Amino acid sequence: QVQLVESGGGLVQPGGSLRLACAVSGFPHDYYIIAWFHQAPGKTREGVSCITKSKGTTTYRDSVKGRFTTSTDNSNNTVYLQMSSLKPEDTGFYTCAGRRGIVCSVGDDTYDSWGQGTQVTVSS
Repeated sequence: QVQLVESGGGLVQPGGSLRLACAVSGFPHDYYIIAWFHQAPGKTREGVSCITKSKGTTTYRDSVKGRFTTSTDNSNNTVYLQMSSLKPEDTGFYTCAGRRGIVCSVGDDTYDSWGQGTQVTVSS
């Protein structure tokens, strides 16, 4: 059974940085995808980024390109979302999701497994 557990949310000032982690377990092989989603207050959930475990290929939403980086740590089966130059509009609930596959699209939310999410607040 696939399990995803996020950590790393919190309060940060505008312009600051924060790193979210998604601990992944249960996939029987490396052909899977992990995506990060963001739900701002009062808005629908949107994809932020995704990464393919097999090749490490990443895709980002336009509004976070150059500021956010998704990466994997094979030593501990964790996927990270490094967020820099944070803006108040980055505030919201961040969730990681996963499914089997070798290609991902940031606009796709058809994932089988979801984490519990973590809150990020960007405010002075």
